[in-house]
Amino acid sequence: MAALLVLPWLSTAVEFSAPDLGKVKRIYVDQLGGGHTSDQMRDMIIAAIQNSKLFVITENQDRADAILRGSSDDKVYEEEHDSSDSIGIRASSGSGSGSHNYVNGTTENKSSGLGLTDSETSRIKEHRHETSASIRLVSPDGDVLWSTTQESSGGKFHGAMADVADRIARQLAEDTRKARAPK
Repeated sequence: MAALLVLPWLSTAVEFSAPDLGKVKRIYVDQLGGGHTSDQMRDMIIAAIQNSKLFVITENQDRADAILRGSSDDKVYEEEHDSSDSIGIRASSGSGSGSHNYVNGTTENKSSGLGLTDSETSRIKEHRHETSASIRLVSPDGDVLWSTTQESSGGKFHGAMADVADRIARQLAEDTRKARAPK
């Protein structure tokens, strides 16, 4: 698709063509920025994109139709939750009377009491793992063809990092199939 851009201060028109994701066949995956685990994330993204069978992954940037760039972050931490519940009821009553002589003595005492106490305390430590990545596919001229941001706390069968890599590959594959579909 071509578009025409006319700038008022130029006497000539400039023609440019919009980047097309559907034409990308060969991808170079650049080093990712971010933490110390970004190399591992890069390798997982390469494997996930390779499994889509839509692209050839190349280690030679000069042969690539597009370059995948971005950054990732991987956090492992513990989260603590403390809770405490308590119930307490206390009641008491008393009565007394007394008279005493050596022949005939009278003493009367009454007393009551009630008490109830319950207390519960819990402390839970959870091991958490979260990964995020912001990725873009760039043409050799520097035009952004596609981008996504994915986050995960891990899945039932995947760790957080593998889940993010798979989400990126699935999104790229889905958007590429749409771009390649006849219009």
